[in-house]
Amino acid sequence: MTRFPISGLRSVDIGTPDIAMSERFYTQVWGLSVAARKDGVVYLRATGADHHVLALHSCNGPEILSVTFRVDPAGELGALADRAVAQGATLLAAAGPNAEPDGGMIVVLAEPQGGIYRLVQGDRLHADAGEVRDRPSRLAHVNLNSVDVDAQTAFYETALGFSLTDRSKLMAFLRCNSDHHAVVLAEAKASGLNHIAFLVPDWESVMRASGRLVDAGYPIAWGVGRHGPGDNVFAYFVDPVGFVVEFTAEVLQVDDAYRVRGPEEWVWPPGRTDYWGIAPPKADAVKAAQLAITYRPAAKPPGSR
Repeated sequence: MTRFPISGLRSVDIGTPDIAMSERFYTQVWGLSVAARKDGVVYLRATGADHHVLALHSCNGPEILSVTFRVDPAGELGALADRAVAQGATLLAAAGPNAEPDGGMIVVLAEPQGGIYRLVQGDRLHADAGEVRDRPSRLAHVNLNSVDVDAQTAFYETALGFSLTDRSKLMAFLRCNSDHHAVVLAEAKASGLNHIAFLVPDWESVMRASGRLVDAGYPIAWGVGRHGPGDNVFAYFVDPVGFVVEFTAEVLQVDDAYRVRGPEEWVWPPGRTDYWGIAPPKADAVKAAQLAITYRPAAKPPGSR
């Protein structure tokens, strides 16, 4: 199978107007735990080896601050940064030691549509990694809104070495390992964050974790269902400050023999929104939440110099 320069999606940094409330939600309800605190930032881990999967920063409103990808150990950070810059990215921090708690080496880039990407290599891992029913083990994917999905797809392929796995009418699905997708690009009028998906061990964990959220007063925003591209089970929620987050499981595993399918093949019958046909149509309020968090103009991200 293709060896990708980026080996996986690691974490997402978000800004929240109430960091204490967000920490309570993601630890006591969602199922993460505190990995570190530094300079007012709360780093939250899942049950897997990743140092953290979500970092909470205090901001005036909900914001997407950066997305962190892990670079293959055999890759060369500087060369990957040069490749991205050649495709229109802006270098915010050249390759050097990472001062944040995840450690290792880091490059920070601003991609052409405004997103901030942290590329880390040799970052710290937890020795007690494992799976726990109902709790996230790692990030499954990040869904990013894009004003030009085709241009953004080309950037991921040419600059970062991702492969397109499927293309629906409104979305492009991109992979950097055997998971069907680590990044989804969704057509929108403004670029930013659509939602963050957290992987749980199996479909029953999606159901049980969803029950935990409902018991805590957070109704299912969309689902439960099974997606088309990726074939993963899903349940979406809106967190206390407006971020859309997803529990997912059973992501399709693919290799180089996978046949990319286009919009003409990813079509549902009228009224259907998932494979099973049980997920209700997405409410307007949920659709609005998936479009509300746009990139901050000229943002200076965590990890920049």
